[in-house]
Amino acid sequence: MDERLRQKLLMAKEHFDRREYDRAEPLLVQILEKSQSFADVYNMLGMVRHDRGDFVAARDAFEAAVRTNPSYTEALLNLVVVCNDVGDYQGAQAVYDRIRSTSPSLDGSAVQDPYALGKIANMHAQLAKAYADAGFLSEAEHELKKALGLRPGFADLHVKLGSLLRDLGDLDAACEAFEAACGANPNYVAAHVQLGVTRFMQGRKDVAEDCFRHALELEPGHKIAAMYLRLTTSGDT
Repeated sequence: MDERLRQKLLMAKEHFDRREYDRAEPLLVQILEKSQSFADVYNMLGMVRHDRGDFVAARDAFEAAVRTNPSYTEALLNLVVVCNDVGDYQGAQAVYDRIRSTSPSLDGSAVQDPYALGKIANMHAQLAKAYADAGFLSEAEHELKKALGLRPGFADLHVKLGSLLRDLGDLDAACEAFEAACGANPNYVAAHVQLGVTRFMQGRKDVAEDCFRHALELEPGHKIAAMYLRLTTSGDT
């Protein structure tokens, strides 16, 4: 690599790390005009384009990164995400299967990178949403449990699972999921609200009231919590 190209690469990475994407992008493009051998440059370019919502261009960049370095895990993960973004769920699954086939384990015992595990967990969550939107709730539940197997500390995933279980009519399991969300992040207002809603559905108004009051302590202006609290304390219910 000549010195001028090296300096451009350093500057591009500095701007990228600072999230100065408007400055990083032209440098990344200039580097790739000179050499197409930098998988990390393609990956950064894909992330820049994904950030501004240009998913098609982002996908092209991630695919180029993977062609340049077929074992580039981060680029593969980014490619799965952008495939989901454009609605290509089959393409996302194919890339994900490729990742699984080259990874010794996706249960966290061999893959220890929290960033990678978080991305994989979010992929499962996105696939779960696609299944749920299509009416395949059992498949969606399975994907969410896979996600939580990778990142059990993600409170939002517990809430998504709880909401799905509630839709399936399993209120006890839904409450367990919402309680797990509260345990993972005690300040997560949505978890307390959804737990309260489910307890209310079970007829446990006293417990539901406590949940809504706690949610309002965390976020005094939360309209949904206030609405449900009025419902639980109404003499008509």
